[in-house]
Amino acid sequence: MSLTAAASCPDVFIHSHALVESPFIGPGSRIGAFAHVLPGARLGEDAEIGDHALIDGEVQLGARVRVRPGAQLWSPLVVEADVSIGPNTVFSGASGADRAGVVTRVGAGATIGANATIRCGLCIGPRAQVQDGAVVTRDVPPNAIVSGNPAHIVGYVDTPHLDLPATPRAASQLEAPPALHVAAARLVALPKIVDLRGALSFGEIGTHLPFTPQRFFMVYDVPSKEVRGEHAHKACHQFLVCVKGSVSVVLDDGHARDEITLDSARMGLHIPPMVWGIQYQFSPDAVLLVLASDTYAADDYIRKYEDFLAALGRTGA
Repeated sequence: MSLTAAASCPDVFIHSHALVESPFIGPGSRIGAFAHVLPGARLGEDAEIGDHALIDGEVQLGARVRVRPGAQLWSPLVVEADVSIGPNTVFSGASGADRAGVVTRVGAGATIGANATIRCGLCIGPRAQVQDGAVVTRDVPPNAIVSGNPAHIVGYVDTPHLDLPATPRAASQLEAPPALHVAAARLVALPKIVDLRGALSFGEIGTHLPFTPQRFFMVYDVPSKEVRGEHAHKACHQFLVCVKGSVSVVLDDGHARDEITLDSARMGLHIPPMVWGIQYQFSPDAVLLVLASDTYAADDYIRKYEDFLAALGRTGA
């Protein structure tokens, strides 16, 4: 990114009442009235700094970053390209011994709403959204939408929610589940038998399960604001059934996303290798059964979203 001294760059607009103490202002940038850019700050091309905003000295802004009026960006902070930072948002800073190795990072395309507060040292993932007034105390994953104090995940951007068919009592009446945008994954309707003794659902290898399970585990007693998964497998297949309560599952193959609420023992979800999976919004009584095609192997997991995209040959979400 080419940075030009503000005084010698004709296409930079600096309001007469702004205080700009850094020469590192990118071409095409605009700095509003009473904004303060401290020495050492770096603004990428076409940056926009609103009235009364403050940019600390160890802050780096990528191209086309929009900082709305009244925002305070304290260092150390790195903001990648095409990020929008809302009015009166505060990125807290570090001082003294606390500064060693601490950097707050905001990924490309993220959106920070008005009056949000971001604790120092966190990472806001690419294309994530922080809603108005949120107080962010933990890292925000790529594409996640967070809200509240403390902020928690309430959804994911560009992720359509698929409505599943109702689950009638009679086994023969269950509608075929919809196809997913993540084409390699598949919803599987499971049979249900009901008599005076109760109900029974089952699955058979080959008919319902596309693999022979080598392991199973159950997830339960998950606080409703917590998120599980957030990884992909290189080789392992998984088959998910929410046997009690409900849980939302997000799937991502690097090209498309889906969100499905599993809330019946009659619906299974096959997640093949190289599909990013997330489980969140657990009901208090949720019990999630997971069947796996392989025994546990730590090196089969891809736990960073950027590594997942790299493995797919992609560089962005």
